[in-house]
Amino acid sequence: MEPLKFFKDRFYIEFTITSILFVTALIMDKLMEAIIYMLYFIIFLEIVRTVVNYVREQRVIISSLVDAFIILALRELIVNLVKINNETIKSFEDLFASSLNHNLLVIAGVIIFLLVVRYLSVKTSYIYIMEKEKLKRKDENL
Repeated sequence: MEPLKFFKDRFYIEFTITSILFVTALIMDKLMEAIIYMLYFIIFLEIVRTVVNYVREQRVIISSLVDAFIILALRELIVNLVKINNETIKSFEDLFASSLNHNLLVIAGVIIFLLVVRYLSVKTSYIYIMEKEKLKRKDENL
């Protein structure tokens, strides 16, 4: 990254805040808790953004709701992965013997499903369709 771009894009602010939070979480030995609470914050932010957008524009943007659910599912996956570190898996059968592992497989399936829904919500959004129409008209005029 170029030094001028680093300062022009104000990336140094994000980098500084991230570094301070990361070092603080490491010192306090609360890295996983910090990540989980930041994910909670992002979920809360997305839901509030959706409600405000609905009040202002009288429509719901599905992709932002799906983003919140993807983040929620990722948070659950992280929490369960931290718990699974206490289990020993010696064979392939042991992988499916635990209910915690079943939860992980279900959450992974939910994440994949939500990513497909997110893709479809973007592809069928009004903005995407209108941009496609503009490009089509532009090509026809040339």
